[in-house]
Amino acid sequence: MFLDFFALGLLFFVGLTLFYGIIAIHDIPYEISKHRNHPHQDAIHVAGWISLFTLHAIWPFLWIWATLYREDRGWGFKQLQQQQQEQELEQKEQQLEDQNEELSAEITKLKRQVAIISKHVQQLEQQQGNQ
Repeated sequence: MFLDFFALGLLFFVGLTLFYGIIAIHDIPYEISKHRNHPHQDAIHVAGWISLFTLHAIWPFLWIWATLYREDRGWGFKQLQQQQQEQELEQKEQQLEDQNEELSAEITKLKRQVAIISKHVQQLEQQQGNQ
């Protein structure tokens, strides 16, 4: 007789523990979103309750949804944009360096040509002065 009541009490205890565990597990994504100050906290909370009726089939997606957002970096896409911008800046910097080298080479070439032309002008002036 004692074992019957003990088994019944154990059955209720296990049932209540499982029920509470399922309720507590469904709320984890909401707690994550609340901790991260997620802009969609309410939607995640409602979807968590709906996941109880779908036997937690959508629960992993709620977890992912809740963990995607962080207050310090948002959705995380800015970092990708920053990397792209840094790469573009590096490319532009390289292009500017290449242009700078080309212009320096052009300037030295023009200086040589100016020097040659000035020599010719001096020679012509000397020839005109001698006549």
